[in-house]
Amino acid sequence: MKICLVTAFPPSRRGLNEYGFHLARELQRDPLLSLTVLADQLDDNEPELEDYHVVRCWRFDALTNPVRLVRAIHDIKPDVVWYNLLFSSFGGKPVPAFLGLAQPAISRLTGHYTHVTLHHLMDNIDLADSGVRFPRLYRTAGSVATRMLLMANSISVLLPVYRRTLIEKYRGENVHFRAHGILGGRPEPPNFTQRGNPEHRILAFGKWGTYKRLELLIESFSTVVRRVPNAELIIAGTDHPKTPGYLKQIAEQCADQPQIKFTGYVAEEDVPALFQTSTLTAMPYHSSAGSSGIAHLACAYGVPMVASDLPDFRRLAEEEGLAMEYFEVGNAQALAERLLAILENPEHQMEMALQNVSAALRMSMPEVVRQYLENFALRQQLDQLGRVARLRKLPRWVPLRDRLLGRSSRKLFRPRSSEPAEEGEDFPLVHRDPDGGGGVLAAGVSVDHEGVGLHGGVDGSGLGSAAQSAAAGAEHSRPQDDGTE
Repeated sequence: MKICLVTAFPPSRRGLNEYGFHLARELQRDPLLSLTVLADQLDDNEPELEDYHVVRCWRFDALTNPVRLVRAIHDIKPDVVWYNLLFSSFGGKPVPAFLGLAQPAISRLTGHYTHVTLHHLMDNIDLADSGVRFPRLYRTAGSVATRMLLMANSISVLLPVYRRTLIEKYRGENVHFRAHGILGGRPEPPNFTQRGNPEHRILAFGKWGTYKRLELLIESFSTVVRRVPNAELIIAGTDHPKTPGYLKQIAEQCADQPQIKFTGYVAEEDVPALFQTSTLTAMPYHSSAGSSGIAHLACAYGVPMVASDLPDFRRLAEEEGLAMEYFEVGNAQALAERLLAILENPEHQMEMALQNVSAALRMSMPEVVRQYLENFALRQQLDQLGRVARLRKLPRWVPLRDRLLGRSSRKLFRPRSSEPAEEGEDFPLVHRDPDGGGGVLAAGVSVDHEGVGLHGGVDGSGLGSAAQSAAAGAEHSRPQDDGTE
Protein backbone atom coordinates (compact mmCIF):
# COMPACT_ATOMS: atom_id res chain seq x y z
CA MET A 1 0.00 0.00 0.00
CA LYS A 2 1.31 3.43 -0.95
CA ILE A 3 0.38 6.25 1.45
CA CYS A 4 0.82 10.01 1.25
CA LEU A 5 0.66 11.60 4.71
CA VAL A 6 -0.11 15.33 4.50
CA THR A 7 1.02 16.96 7.73
CA ALA A 8 3.35 19.45 9.36
CA PHE A 9 6.51 17.47 10.01
CA PRO A 10 9.73 18.02 12.02
CA PRO A 11 11.97 19.92 12.02
CA SER A 12 9.00 22.20 11.38
CA ARG A 13 7.37 23.37 14.61
CA ARG A 14 3.93 24.03 13.17
CA GLY A 15 0.82 22.57 14.76
CA LEU A 16 0.62 18.75 14.88
CA ASN A 17 4.21 18.28 13.70
CA GLU A 18 4.85 15.92 16.64
CA TYR A 19 1.71 13.92 15.95
CA GLY A 20 2.61 13.72 12.25
CA PHE A 21 6.04 12.41 13.21
CA HIS A 22 4.64 9.64 15.38
CA LEU A 23 2.18 8.58 12.67
CA ALA A 24 4.99 8.52 10.12
CA ARG A 25 7.27 6.58 12.45
CA GLU A 26 4.73 3.79 12.88
CA LEU A 27 3.90 3.67 9.16
CA GLN A 28 7.61 3.59 8.31
CA ARG A 29 8.06 0.46 10.44
CA ASP A 30 5.74 -1.56 8.20
CA PRO A 31 7.88 -3.08 5.40
CA LEU A 32 4.78 -3.59 3.23
CA LEU A 33 3.98 0.14 3.12
CA SER A 34 5.48 2.89 0.99
CA LEU A 35 5.22 6.23 2.80
CA THR A 36 5.71 9.74 1.46
CA VAL A 37 5.25 12.67 3.84
CA LEU A 38 3.92 15.78 2.09
CA ALA A 39 5.10 18.37 4.58
CA ASP A 40 5.25 22.12 5.10
CA GLN A 41 8.25 24.03 3.82
CA LEU A 42 10.84 25.18 6.36
CA ASP A 43 11.93 28.75 6.96
CA ASP A 44 15.51 27.63 7.62
CA ASN A 45 17.67 25.07 5.85
CA GLU A 46 17.46 22.54 8.67
CA PRO A 47 18.40 18.93 7.89
CA GLU A 48 15.59 16.45 7.31
CA LEU A 49 15.06 13.51 9.62
CA GLU A 50 16.84 10.42 8.38
CA ASP A 51 14.99 7.46 6.88
CA TYR A 52 11.87 9.39 5.88
CA HIS A 53 10.83 10.31 2.34
CA VAL A 54 9.68 13.91 2.84
CA VAL A 55 8.43 16.17 0.05
CA ARG A 56 8.03 19.73 1.29
CA CYS A 57 5.47 20.92 -1.20
CA TRP A 58 3.28 23.39 0.70
CA ARG A 59 3.87 26.48 2.80
CA PHE A 60 1.98 27.88 5.77
CA ASP A 61 -0.26 30.80 4.71
CA ALA A 62 0.38 30.26 0.98
CA LEU A 63 -2.56 30.61 -1.42
CA THR A 64 -1.03 28.13 -3.86
CA ASN A 65 -1.10 25.14 -1.50
CA PRO A 66 -3.98 23.31 -3.26
CA VAL A 67 -2.18 23.44 -6.61
CA ARG A 68 1.11 22.29 -5.11
CA LEU A 69 -0.51 19.38 -3.29
CA VAL A 70 -2.48 18.25 -6.34
CA ARG A 71 0.73 18.12 -8.38
CA ALA A 72 2.66 16.24 -5.69
CA ILE A 73 -0.11 13.68 -5.18
CA HIS A 74 -0.48 13.18 -8.93
CA ASP A 75 3.24 12.45 -9.25
CA ILE A 76 3.23 9.90 -6.42
CA LYS A 77 -0.08 8.16 -7.29
CA PRO A 78 -0.78 6.83 -3.79
CA ASP A 79 -3.43 4.33 -2.72
CA VAL A 80 -4.35 6.53 0.27
CA VAL A 81 -3.98 10.27 0.91
CA TRP A 82 -4.09 10.80 4.67
CA TYR A 83 -4.50 14.34 6.06
CA ASN A 84 -3.50 15.15 9.67
CA LEU A 85 -5.34 18.41 10.28
CA LEU A 86 -6.30 21.30 12.48
CA PHE A 87 -8.46 24.05 11.03
CA SER A 88 -5.33 26.20 11.11
CA SER A 89 -2.94 23.64 9.62
CA PHE A 90 -2.51 25.45 6.31
CA GLY A 91 -2.62 29.02 7.53
CA GLY A 92 -3.19 31.52 10.30
CA LYS A 93 -4.96 33.82 7.83
CA PRO A 94 -8.55 33.01 6.85
CA VAL A 95 -8.22 32.57 3.08
CA PRO A 96 -5.18 30.22 2.93
CA ALA A 97 -6.52 28.23 5.88
CA PHE A 98 -9.89 27.82 4.13
CA LEU A 99 -8.31 26.85 0.79
CA GLY A 100 -6.17 24.27 2.53
CA LEU A 101 -9.21 22.67 4.14
CA ALA A 102 -10.70 22.20 0.67
CA GLN A 103 -7.76 19.99 -0.29
CA PRO A 104 -9.18 16.65 0.98
CA ALA A 105 -12.25 17.13 -1.20
CA ILE A 106 -10.01 17.93 -4.16
CA SER A 107 -7.96 14.78 -3.52
CA ARG A 108 -11.07 12.66 -3.64
CA LEU A 109 -12.39 14.39 -6.75
CA THR A 110 -9.10 13.64 -8.50
CA GLY A 111 -9.61 9.93 -7.87
CA HIS A 112 -7.62 9.22 -4.68
CA TYR A 113 -8.93 7.50 -1.57
CA THR A 114 -8.77 10.29 1.03
CA HIS A 115 -8.88 10.09 4.81
CA VAL A 116 -8.81 12.98 7.30
CA THR A 117 -7.77 12.84 10.95
CA LEU A 118 -9.35 15.98 12.39
CA HIS A 119 -8.11 17.03 15.83
CA HIS A 120 -10.82 19.53 16.70
CA LEU A 121 -14.09 21.01 15.45
CA MET A 122 -14.78 24.67 14.92
CA ASP A 123 -18.09 24.17 16.79
CA ASN A 124 -16.20 23.39 20.01
CA ILE A 125 -13.57 26.15 19.87
CA ASP A 126 -13.96 29.26 22.01
CA LEU A 127 -13.14 31.83 19.33
CA ALA A 128 -12.90 34.68 21.83
CA ASP A 129 -10.14 32.81 23.69
CA SER A 130 -8.40 32.20 20.36
CA GLY A 131 -8.19 35.92 19.60
CA VAL A 132 -10.60 35.88 16.63
CA ARG A 133 -11.90 39.35 15.72
CA PHE A 134 -15.03 38.33 13.78
CA PRO A 135 -16.35 35.19 15.51
CA ARG A 136 -19.66 34.96 13.58
CA LEU A 137 -17.88 35.11 10.23
CA TYR A 138 -15.34 32.53 11.40
CA ARG A 139 -18.10 30.28 12.70
CA THR A 140 -19.88 30.38 9.33
CA ALA A 141 -16.66 29.74 7.42
CA GLY A 142 -15.88 26.91 9.84
CA SER A 143 -19.24 25.30 9.13
CA VAL A 144 -18.58 25.43 5.38
CA ALA A 145 -15.04 24.08 5.87
CA THR A 146 -16.38 21.21 7.99
CA ARG A 147 -18.77 20.22 5.21
CA MET A 148 -15.87 20.31 2.74
CA LEU A 149 -13.80 18.03 5.00
CA LEU A 150 -16.71 15.58 5.13
CA MET A 151 -16.39 15.20 1.35
CA ALA A 152 -13.33 13.02 1.98
CA ASN A 153 -13.91 9.27 1.72
CA SER A 154 -13.68 8.95 5.49
CA ILE A 155 -12.85 11.05 8.51
CA SER A 156 -11.62 10.28 12.03
CA VAL A 157 -12.13 12.45 15.10
CA LEU A 158 -10.56 12.01 18.53
CA LEU A 159 -13.57 12.39 20.82
CA PRO A 160 -16.92 10.56 20.49
CA VAL A 161 -18.86 13.81 20.93
CA TYR A 162 -17.19 15.17 17.79
CA ARG A 163 -18.39 12.15 15.86
CA ARG A 164 -21.94 12.71 17.07
CA THR A 165 -21.74 16.37 16.04
CA LEU A 166 -20.57 15.49 12.52
CA ILE A 167 -23.30 12.88 12.09
CA GLU A 168 -26.22 14.70 13.71
CA LYS A 169 -25.51 18.31 12.71
CA TYR A 170 -23.66 17.88 9.43
CA ARG A 171 -25.15 14.55 8.29
CA GLY A 172 -21.65 13.17 7.87
CA GLU A 173 -21.01 9.64 6.66
CA ASN A 174 -18.03 7.35 7.25
CA VAL A 175 -17.13 9.26 10.42
CA HIS A 176 -15.07 7.29 12.96
CA PHE A 177 -13.89 7.82 16.49
CA ARG A 178 -10.20 6.95 16.95
CA ALA A 179 -8.10 7.20 20.06
CA HIS A 180 -5.51 9.98 20.00
CA GLY A 181 -2.74 7.63 21.12
CA ILE A 182 0.12 8.23 23.54
CA LEU A 183 2.72 9.39 20.99
CA GLY A 184 4.98 6.44 21.56
CA GLY A 185 5.42 2.76 20.90
CA ARG A 186 4.66 1.78 24.46
CA PRO A 187 4.26 3.59 27.77
CA GLU A 188 7.08 3.89 30.28
CA PRO A 189 6.27 2.82 33.84
CA PRO A 190 6.63 5.75 36.25
CA ASN A 191 9.96 5.96 38.05
CA PHE A 192 8.91 7.29 41.45
CA THR A 193 12.52 7.64 42.61
CA GLN A 194 12.89 10.61 40.21
CA ARG A 195 9.84 12.45 41.57
CA GLY A 196 10.13 14.62 44.65
CA ASN A 197 13.84 13.81 44.81
CA PRO A 198 14.61 16.45 45.83
CA GLU A 199 12.07 18.71 44.02
CA HIS A 200 8.39 18.11 43.29
CA ARG A 201 8.08 19.39 39.75
CA ILE A 202 4.79 20.73 38.45
CA LEU A 203 4.94 20.60 34.65
CA ALA A 204 3.06 22.97 32.34
CA PHE A 205 3.69 22.11 28.69
CA GLY A 206 2.25 23.56 25.49
CA LYS A 207 2.03 26.48 23.11
CA TRP A 208 1.14 29.41 25.30
CA GLY A 209 -0.72 32.67 24.91
CA THR A 210 -4.24 32.05 23.58
CA TYR A 211 -6.56 29.73 25.51
CA LYS A 212 -3.48 28.28 27.24
CA ARG A 213 -2.26 30.95 29.64
CA LEU A 214 0.02 30.88 32.67
CA GLU A 215 -1.07 33.74 34.94
CA LEU A 216 -3.52 31.58 36.90
CA LEU A 217 -0.99 28.79 37.44
CA ILE A 218 1.72 31.20 38.59
CA GLU A 219 -0.69 32.80 41.06
CA SER A 220 -1.60 29.36 42.41
CA PHE A 221 2.02 28.31 42.64
CA SER A 222 2.75 31.06 45.14
CA THR A 223 0.26 29.34 47.47
CA VAL A 224 1.63 25.89 46.76
CA VAL A 225 5.26 26.74 47.46
CA ARG A 226 4.44 28.05 50.95
CA ARG A 227 3.25 24.58 51.98
CA VAL A 228 5.58 22.52 49.76
CA PRO A 229 8.90 24.43 49.82
CA ASN A 230 10.63 21.94 47.49
CA ALA A 231 8.08 22.48 44.72
CA GLU A 232 9.18 23.75 41.30
CA LEU A 233 7.10 25.00 38.39
CA ILE A 234 8.52 23.91 35.02
CA ILE A 235 7.06 25.84 32.08
CA ALA A 236 7.92 24.06 28.84
CA GLY A 237 7.07 24.88 25.26
CA THR A 238 6.85 27.96 23.08
CA ASP A 239 4.61 30.87 22.20
CA HIS A 240 1.48 30.21 20.21
CA PRO A 241 1.97 31.65 16.69
CA LYS A 242 -0.75 34.23 17.39
CA THR A 243 0.91 35.50 20.59
CA PRO A 244 4.63 36.02 19.92
CA GLY A 245 6.54 37.30 22.92
CA TYR A 246 4.07 36.00 25.50
CA LEU A 247 6.50 33.66 27.27
CA LYS A 248 9.22 36.30 27.34
CA GLN A 249 6.83 38.68 29.07
CA ILE A 250 5.85 36.04 31.64
CA ALA A 251 9.50 35.11 32.27
CA GLU A 252 10.33 38.76 32.98
CA GLN A 253 7.49 38.94 35.50
CA CYS A 254 8.83 35.82 37.27
CA ALA A 255 12.49 36.82 37.25
CA ASP A 256 12.56 37.07 41.05
CA GLN A 257 11.07 33.57 41.55
CA PRO A 258 13.88 31.02 41.11
CA GLN A 259 11.50 28.09 41.59
CA ILE A 260 9.76 28.93 38.30
CA LYS A 261 11.82 27.73 35.35
CA PHE A 262 11.34 28.05 31.60
CA THR A 263 12.73 25.35 29.28
CA GLY A 264 11.70 26.73 25.90
CA TYR A 265 11.16 24.30 23.04
CA VAL A 266 11.57 20.66 24.09
CA ALA A 267 13.16 18.35 21.54
CA GLU A 268 11.60 14.94 20.99
CA GLU A 269 14.49 13.10 22.65
CA ASP A 270 14.16 15.26 25.80
CA VAL A 271 10.45 14.63 26.36
CA PRO A 272 10.82 11.35 28.37
CA ALA A 273 13.14 12.88 30.97
CA LEU A 274 10.90 15.95 31.27
CA PHE A 275 7.82 13.89 32.14
CA GLN A 276 9.55 11.19 34.21
CA THR A 277 10.95 13.80 36.60
CA SER A 278 7.58 15.58 37.00
CA THR A 279 5.32 14.80 39.92
CA LEU A 280 2.23 16.08 38.12
CA THR A 281 1.07 17.93 35.00
CA ALA A 282 -1.09 21.05 35.14
CA MET A 283 -3.39 22.10 32.30
CA PRO A 284 -4.87 25.47 33.38
CA TYR A 285 -6.69 26.21 30.12
CA HIS A 286 -9.50 28.74 29.69
CA SER A 287 -11.11 26.59 27.00
CA SER A 288 -10.37 23.45 25.04
CA ALA A 289 -9.56 22.79 21.40
CA GLY A 290 -9.97 19.02 21.23
CA SER A 291 -8.32 15.89 22.53
CA SER A 292 -5.20 16.89 24.46
CA GLY A 293 -1.80 15.72 23.28
CA ILE A 294 -0.30 16.80 26.62
CA ALA A 295 -2.75 14.60 28.51
CA HIS A 296 -1.73 11.61 26.39
CA LEU A 297 1.96 12.33 26.95
CA ALA A 298 1.29 12.43 30.69
CA CYS A 299 -0.42 9.04 30.40
CA ALA A 300 2.54 7.57 28.53
CA TYR A 301 4.83 8.33 31.48
CA GLY A 302 2.35 7.77 34.30
CA VAL A 303 2.04 11.38 35.44
CA PRO A 304 -1.03 12.57 37.44
CA MET A 305 -2.97 15.46 35.88
CA VAL A 306 -4.82 18.53 37.16
CA ALA A 307 -6.98 20.25 34.55
CA SER A 308 -9.57 22.98 34.16
CA ASP A 309 -13.08 21.63 34.56
CA LEU A 310 -13.96 21.68 30.86
CA PRO A 311 -16.37 19.31 29.07
CA ASP A 312 -13.66 18.02 26.71
CA PHE A 313 -11.39 17.05 29.61
CA ARG A 314 -14.27 15.33 31.40
CA ARG A 315 -15.18 13.36 28.30
CA LEU A 316 -11.56 12.47 27.59
CA ALA A 317 -10.99 11.12 31.08
CA GLU A 318 -14.27 9.19 31.07
CA GLU A 319 -13.79 7.66 27.62
CA GLU A 320 -10.15 6.65 28.10
CA GLY A 321 -10.06 5.95 31.85
CA LEU A 322 -7.57 8.70 32.74
CA ALA A 323 -6.73 9.82 36.28
CA MET A 324 -7.41 13.55 36.13
CA GLU A 325 -8.54 16.00 38.80
CA TYR A 326 -10.38 19.21 38.03
CA PHE A 327 -10.65 22.76 39.31
CA GLU A 328 -13.09 25.53 38.51
CA VAL A 329 -12.01 27.44 35.40
CA GLY A 330 -10.28 30.67 36.39
CA ASN A 331 -10.20 29.91 40.14
CA ALA A 332 -6.59 30.18 41.38
CA GLN A 333 -7.40 29.02 44.92
CA ALA A 334 -9.19 25.91 43.62
CA LEU A 335 -6.20 25.11 41.41
CA ALA A 336 -3.80 25.47 44.34
CA GLU A 337 -5.94 23.11 46.47
CA ARG A 338 -5.96 20.45 43.74
CA LEU A 339 -2.19 20.69 43.28
CA LEU A 340 -1.58 20.42 47.03
CA ALA A 341 -3.97 17.47 47.37
CA ILE A 342 -1.70 15.49 45.06
CA LEU A 343 1.69 16.83 46.14
CA GLU A 344 1.01 16.13 49.83
CA ASN A 345 -0.35 12.62 49.29
CA PRO A 346 2.25 10.15 47.92
CA GLU A 347 -0.25 7.27 47.87
CA HIS A 348 -2.66 9.31 45.75
CA GLN A 349 0.20 10.25 43.42
CA MET A 350 1.01 6.58 42.92
CA GLU A 351 -2.62 5.57 42.33
CA MET A 352 -3.11 8.26 39.68
CA ALA A 353 0.22 7.48 38.02
CA LEU A 354 -0.53 3.76 37.74
CA GLN A 355 -4.04 4.40 36.45
CA ASN A 356 -2.69 6.65 33.71
CA VAL A 357 0.03 4.27 32.57
CA SER A 358 -2.57 1.49 32.56
CA ALA A 359 -4.79 3.59 30.30
CA ALA A 360 -1.79 4.26 28.05
CA LEU A 361 -1.29 0.53 27.49
CA ARG A 362 -4.62 0.47 25.64
CA MET A 363 -3.77 3.25 23.19
CA SER A 364 -0.20 2.90 22.01
CA MET A 365 0.59 4.41 18.62
CA PRO A 366 1.24 1.01 16.98
CA GLU A 367 -2.28 -0.02 17.95
CA VAL A 368 -3.82 3.26 16.79
CA VAL A 369 -2.06 3.14 13.40
CA ARG A 370 -2.93 -0.55 12.98
CA GLN A 371 -6.61 0.36 13.25
CA TYR A 372 -6.22 3.00 10.55
CA LEU A 373 -4.44 0.57 8.23
CA GLU A 374 -7.08 -2.09 8.72
CA ASN A 375 -9.72 0.42 7.72
CA PHE A 376 -7.76 1.51 4.64
CA ALA A 377 -7.21 -2.10 3.55
CA LEU A 378 -10.87 -2.94 4.08
CA ARG A 379 -11.92 0.02 1.95
CA GLN A 380 -9.54 -1.07 -0.78
CA GLN A 381 -11.08 -4.53 -0.82
CA LEU A 382 -14.61 -3.14 -0.91
CA ASP A 383 -13.69 -0.85 -3.80
CA GLN A 384 -12.19 -3.79 -5.67
CA LEU A 385 -15.28 -5.85 -4.87
CA GLY A 386 -17.41 -3.13 -6.44
CA ARG A 387 -15.33 -3.35 -9.62
CA VAL A 388 -15.78 -7.12 -9.71
CA ALA A 389 -19.54 -6.71 -9.30
CA ARG A 390 -19.69 -4.16 -12.13
CA LEU A 391 -17.70 -6.44 -14.44
CA ARG A 392 -20.01 -9.35 -13.72
CA LYS A 393 -22.95 -7.27 -14.94
CA LEU A 394 -21.37 -6.85 -18.37
CA PRO A 395 -22.77 -9.12 -21.12
CA ARG A 396 -20.60 -12.17 -21.84
CA TRP A 397 -20.07 -11.05 -25.43
CA VAL A 398 -18.11 -7.95 -24.29
CA PRO A 399 -14.46 -8.40 -25.42
CA LEU A 400 -12.04 -9.34 -22.61
CA ARG A 401 -14.89 -9.43 -20.08
CA ASP A 402 -13.82 -12.78 -18.60
CA ARG A 403 -10.14 -11.89 -18.62
CA LEU A 404 -10.74 -8.58 -16.80
CA LEU A 405 -13.04 -10.31 -14.34
CA GLY A 406 -10.42 -12.95 -13.58
CA ARG A 407 -7.71 -10.32 -13.08
CA SER A 408 -9.90 -8.25 -10.74
CA SER A 409 -10.94 -11.31 -8.75
CA ARG A 410 -7.37 -12.45 -8.17
CA LYS A 411 -6.36 -8.90 -7.18
CA LEU A 412 -9.19 -8.85 -4.63
CA PHE A 413 -7.83 -11.90 -2.81
CA ARG A 414 -4.12 -11.39 -3.34
CA PRO A 415 -2.02 -11.73 -0.16
CA ARG A 416 -0.61 -8.51 1.23
CA SER A 417 2.92 -9.89 1.05
CA SER A 418 4.62 -11.22 -2.04
CA GLU A 419 4.78 -14.73 -0.58
CA PRO A 420 2.35 -17.30 -2.02
CA ALA A 421 -0.64 -18.29 0.08
CA GLU A 422 -0.23 -21.37 2.20
CA GLU A 423 -1.78 -24.57 0.99
CA GLY A 424 -5.47 -24.62 1.71
CA GLU A 425 -5.73 -20.87 2.14
CA ASP A 426 -8.24 -20.05 -0.55
CA PHE A 427 -8.77 -16.42 0.39
CA PRO A 428 -5.63 -14.95 1.99
CA LEU A 429 -6.22 -11.99 4.24
CA VAL A 430 -5.14 -8.55 3.22
CA HIS A 431 -3.30 -7.76 6.42
CA ARG A 432 -2.07 -9.82 9.33
CA ASP A 433 -0.98 -8.63 12.71
CA PRO A 434 2.76 -9.00 13.38
CA ASP A 435 2.00 -11.61 16.05
CA GLY A 436 0.15 -13.81 13.59
CA GLY A 437 -3.32 -12.72 14.63
CA GLY A 438 -6.32 -12.22 12.43
CA GLY A 439 -6.49 -10.06 9.34
CA VAL A 440 -8.36 -7.00 8.28
CA LEU A 441 -11.63 -8.74 7.60
CA ALA A 442 -11.53 -11.14 10.48
CA ALA A 443 -14.63 -11.43 12.61
CA GLY A 444 -14.72 -8.98 15.48
CA VAL A 445 -12.85 -6.12 13.79
CA SER A 446 -14.68 -2.90 14.50
CA VAL A 447 -14.76 -0.63 11.48
CA ASP A 448 -16.24 2.05 13.67
CA HIS A 449 -15.33 2.39 17.32
CA GLU A 450 -18.90 3.08 18.37
CA GLY A 451 -20.16 -0.14 16.89
CA VAL A 452 -21.21 1.20 13.49
CA GLY A 453 -19.91 -1.14 10.82
CA LEU A 454 -20.14 -1.22 7.06
CA HIS A 455 -23.35 -2.37 5.40
CA GLY A 456 -23.41 -6.09 4.94
CA GLY A 457 -20.85 -6.75 7.70
CA VAL A 458 -18.23 -9.45 7.66
CA ASP A 459 -18.53 -13.05 8.62
CA GLY A 460 -16.30 -15.40 10.54
CA SER A 461 -14.41 -16.66 7.52
CA GLY A 462 -12.69 -13.33 7.10
CA LEU A 463 -14.73 -12.18 4.09
CA GLY A 464 -18.19 -10.72 3.77
CA SER A 465 -20.79 -12.95 2.18
CA ALA A 466 -21.09 -10.53 -0.73
CA ALA A 467 -17.35 -10.81 -1.34
CA GLN A 468 -17.54 -14.61 -1.33
CA SER A 469 -20.45 -14.59 -3.76
CA ALA A 470 -18.61 -12.28 -6.13
CA ALA A 471 -15.50 -14.41 -5.84
CA ALA A 472 -17.40 -17.58 -6.57
CA GLY A 473 -19.02 -16.05 -9.60
CA ALA A 474 -15.72 -14.72 -10.86
CA GLU A 475 -13.98 -18.08 -10.44
CA HIS A 476 -16.82 -19.83 -12.24
CA SER A 477 -16.66 -17.52 -15.25
CA ARG A 478 -12.86 -17.24 -15.46
CA PRO A 479 -11.11 -19.29 -18.18
CA GLN A 480 -8.68 -21.86 -16.84
CA ASP A 481 -5.00 -20.97 -17.18
CA ASP A 482 -5.63 -17.77 -19.11
CA GLY A 483 -2.06 -16.61 -18.60
CA THR A 484 -2.92 -13.37 -16.80
CA GLU A 485 -1.52 -12.44 -13.40
